[in-house]
Amino acid sequence: MNKLATFAGGCFWCMVKPFNEYEGVEKVVSGYTGGYTENPTYEEVCTDLSGHIEAIQITYNDEIITYKELLDIYWSVVDPTQVGGQFADRGHHYKSVIFYHDDKQKEEAETYKKQLDESGMYSKPIVTEIRKAETFYLAEEYHQDYYKKNPEHYNRYFNGSGRVNYIKRMWAKRNLTPLQYEVTQNSMTEKPFENEYYDNFKEGIYVDLISRDVLFTSKDKFDSDCGWPSFAKPVEKGKLSFHEDLSYNMDRIEVKSSKSGSHIGHVFEDGPEIMGGLRFCANSAALKFIPKEKMKEEGYEEYLKCL
Repeated sequence: MNKLATFAGGCFWCMVKPFNEYEGVEKVVSGYTGGYTENPTYEEVCTDLSGHIEAIQITYNDEIITYKELLDIYWSVVDPTQVGGQFADRGHHYKSVIFYHDDKQKEEAETYKKQLDESGMYSKPIVTEIRKAETFYLAEEYHQDYYKKNPEHYNRYFNGSGRVNYIKRMWAKRNLTPLQYEVTQNSMTEKPFENEYYDNFKEGIYVDLISRDVLFTSKDKFDSDCGWPSFAKPVEKGKLSFHEDLSYNMDRIEVKSSKSGSHIGHVFEDGPEIMGGLRFCANSAALKFIPKEKMKEEGYEEYLKCL
């Protein structure tokens, strides 16, 4: 049956899309709730004098998607430790709140919050409030599905607010091993000769561990005797981005995945001349190898021609 879930997590423009992508979510609308006035306008809410908070209200089929799964999504797109707003958006009307509609939702939200607080994932206390749902007032029409109506402005805002980078880092923290996290997010270098792919020369492709974007192929891999996977070139231009790295008193060029922003390694000019003279020195912990025989079932059939 259809039920309601109400969440506040900063600018409501940025809260709609993450939920709309899931089966079982029937509708997501933007609005205002938790304040003192009736039928507030956007301008009134922005003054912080109405007491209202920007929020979204979700109509979902609990036989397809559970409230616990909605909480999973919610906690992954907000910073529950921020006081007085979310990311670049500051003020009471941008605070993070879970508005529960029944006792079961309240219990699940409180249990989830407690588990997160005890997980050690956050360096500061979780301040997200859990409150009983109140009257929800629909926001003006131009706010509804803003990411669809104004995609360019939405994407600039979504990225510029700092939310995107935070979401990526928290996803990595939840889903990667400590080594994978430190390599991809903090540019750490794994130990030579003690990593998964330095001596792997099977046919296949190497994909970004986070975005699963194809970065290298076995055809361009060579044994450089450096202890890390070495490649002569990326599979396609634009797959990697390059950045000056002056750490450790060395002048190097750092290589990152263009799609995820993850640290992959460095590029040097000491590769085999017959292969172009470059050596892309990568960290195994930033990559996932897909062997040739599994590429089709993994959805990489088009890259078979690159081998």
